[in-house]
Amino acid sequence: MKQRVFGLDLVRAIAIVMVVFSHVAWIIPKDKKLTLDVLSVFGVLGVEIFFVLSGFLIGRIIFRIYTSDDFSFSSIFYFWIRRWFRTLPNYYLALLINICAAVYIGMTLPDGLWKYVFFIQNFSSEMPRFFMESWSLSIEEFAYLLLPLCLFFTLFIKTKISKPNTFLGMTLLIIFLFIISKTIYNFNEPVRTLINWNNSLKSIVIYRIDAVYYGVLAAYISIVKTKFWKRIKYTSFGLGMLLFLSWNVLMLIKAVQIEEYSFVWNVLYLPMNSIIIMLMFPLLSQMNTAPEFILKPITFISVISYAIYVIHYSVILQLLKYFIPSNNLPDFDIMVYIIVYISSTILISYIIYRFFESPITKLRDSNFIKKRFI
Repeated sequence: MKQRVFGLDLVRAIAIVMVVFSHVAWIIPKDKKLTLDVLSVFGVLGVEIFFVLSGFLIGRIIFRIYTSDDFSFSSIFYFWIRRWFRTLPNYYLALLINICAAVYIGMTLPDGLWKYVFFIQNFSSEMPRFFMESWSLSIEEFAYLLLPLCLFFTLFIKTKISKPNTFLGMTLLIIFLFIISKTIYNFNEPVRTLINWNNSLKSIVIYRIDAVYYGVLAAYISIVKTKFWKRIKYTSFGLGMLLFLSWNVLMLIKAVQIEEYSFVWNVLYLPMNSIIIMLMFPLLSQMNTAPEFILKPITFISVISYAIYVIHYSVILQLLKYFIPSNNLPDFDIMVYIIVYISSTILISYIIYRFFESPITKLRDSNFIKKRFI
């Protein structure tokens, strides 16, 4: 079994904890505005951390595939097959459970339900209020397709540029193009509210694929500039943490209002967070282990994090709210409610991981798959 990197497990665990706790906002009374604002930021940043982490992991894989002597479409297809074995089963299971839960509680299914099958429910416009976690998974799936395809087409262009430099150039080009798409959105979107920003920009594929590619850029640096990557790990992490806190506290206290500074929100805010998160990866990617009492719980949460992500909100919290409404509960009962929500999420996610996700992942690594797709 491939050795796990503790630092990356830590990143994944922190990200999923932030996302899960952000949805506690649905339970907490609306008069606790500061708490709700903090939780809202948690949700945004947790997903952004996932994007950069995902880009870092797949970027290292794609770089090695592309720079190998036998790079071809079949190697790209095998990469996709392995990705799809990792991402699609849990997604489609969660989609099925969401459909069943919606029918059970009497919720109307969206007209474009079929779009969820192809990850296009939020491709260029606001998605229905159904299986809301899926927006980020659509962005990741298209990110997995885009770079390998672009790199494959470079094989048909006669050039003296080395493969590592081509990889870097293509990554930067993709980032640039999606910065442009956000800029176009900014100048063409008349509505300037955070709700509109959340639904019409933050969660839309054609504006957000670059979020994954900051992680790909970090992957390139870690491989091609290894000595530099190792040398800057403490300085880069310290700078990243300082910027992470100061940048988001600035936005949290609303010194920068979207109504007045739409360009900052629409174009700069999310990419800045991606770059800041990327700065922490030199250190985190080199943290190979930790004391056992820290290692075990972090690894456990990391391992079941994907299952947690796809079922924690639209399934578990939705059903919990349906059977036990949390409106007007006293503070103590709210705490109990939150504990039930989190413990239920962890238990059910572990069951999904143990009896569904893990067996499929093992099948992905079997000779049966290799013989058919290599």
